[in-house]
Amino acid sequence: MSTSREPFDRWHKTYPKPERGDTPCRCGTPHRPLYPSADHGRGHRWQARYTDCSGKERRPTFATWQEARNVLEKVLMEFERKRSRDNNPGSLQVEYFATEIMKRRRKRKKNANTCDTYESHLRTHILPFAGHRTASSLRRPDSMAFVDYLLDKRDIESACTVVQIFKTWRILMHYMLDEDVPLPANIVARIELPDVTPRVKVVLTPAQVAAVAAAMRKVAPRYEVLIWLGACAGLRQGEAFGLKRSQVAWEHDLLHIEEQRQRGKAVRLKTKASYATLPVDHFLIEQLTRHTSRFSEPESISPSAERRRRARGYVEPPDESLIVTNRLGRPVLHTDFHQKWRKAVKQAGLPDRTRYHDLKHFYTTALGGSGKHDPKTVQALSRHAKFSETWDTYAHPPLAVEEVTVTVFGTAFSHIATLTGVIADCAGVSRLLLPVHQGLAHEGTELPLVAPGYGE
Repeated sequence: MSTSREPFDRWHKTYPKPERGDTPCRCGTPHRPLYPSADHGRGHRWQARYTDCSGKERRPTFATWQEARNVLEKVLMEFERKRSRDNNPGSLQVEYFATEIMKRRRKRKKNANTCDTYESHLRTHILPFAGHRTASSLRRPDSMAFVDYLLDKRDIESACTVVQIFKTWRILMHYMLDEDVPLPANIVARIELPDVTPRVKVVLTPAQVAAVAAAMRKVAPRYEVLIWLGACAGLRQGEAFGLKRSQVAWEHDLLHIEEQRQRGKAVRLKTKASYATLPVDHFLIEQLTRHTSRFSEPESISPSAERRRRARGYVEPPDESLIVTNRLGRPVLHTDFHQKWRKAVKQAGLPDRTRYHDLKHFYTTALGGSGKHDPKTVQALSRHAKFSETWDTYAHPPLAVEEVTVTVFGTAFSHIATLTGVIADCAGVSRLLLPVHQGLAHEGTELPLVAPGYGE
């Protein structure tokens, strides 16, 4: 690290030698002459010299002294903060660790939606509660007080929201422990959280899926094929938004799932298991073919609207080869589709709580209940990372066994029907012998006992 807070002057010599012929330049004054260096007039004059935390020497240049000074001050402050953190990380505020954890997650390119959720929880709830606190001052009662703080907030109505925010608090506490902050090991252990009523999943039937597709055909015809992608391929909403024409093997009934769209931008899929070459029913390929033949271009507009667009500097959207786009030819946004989805659900007469993700539930349940695929194949087609997710979360037993006829128990016991008759006969004999056995026993005569299982 630089030992001086002053920027270095590249244009002038630090130790001039007038006796050897160095002459002052016009940059100085009579009382403080400046002697030009070999770099005089070349590039920026002021240089901020320092050694970063990795031991590498840095020498950025700036046009003004103040710019170089500001950089040096910032670097020195960061160095002091890191040294303080290394020596006593518990003396730093909670806000510092909240900022650091989000920097680390974004640098490692974690899921953008998850990062946004964590950042919202930190900014809106956690930092107002404990952001000003010294990290080492936190104790387990603070975690309990944080839950009460969330329950008392008027803008939080759902117990599920409280639990989700507390999960972010737990992640932050664990991060601080990993950074050697002296916190109690049980700071987030056994904290009593509000009971969350599990969401009742909507089990869709083929007739209901067809009804919501027909309703979407009236509400927004361009979005009807999204219903079939969810129900017949198990695509999540973002995956359906991001499916391209080049990812459909039209002749082989295959979909190559490679990306999803969030806020119109291409992002990674949910898990590694989400990446797949997915065989689909030819019925879905027919739906995709019909859709692309009708909606491959943006909706046409009137000449007057076209002139207004040009006056506003409208730029035509690039052709990204997406199967489903909005009326302008751009990627579908969640807010726009959600509004259309709610209208279609209402028109189809489905429960209000029906989500687009329930189409994926229908897909997995239909595969599992068909009897044509073994459980691991259903897991692979559903692209679930864990087998338990396929059956515990998505498969609905009442629907899956609706058409099953159970005959295994009659078959299992039919071959011992004769043995059952023999046992019954032996049981009758034992009832006849029991009084005789008891009478002789009173006279002191020993008789063999009846074999177990043959008497009452």
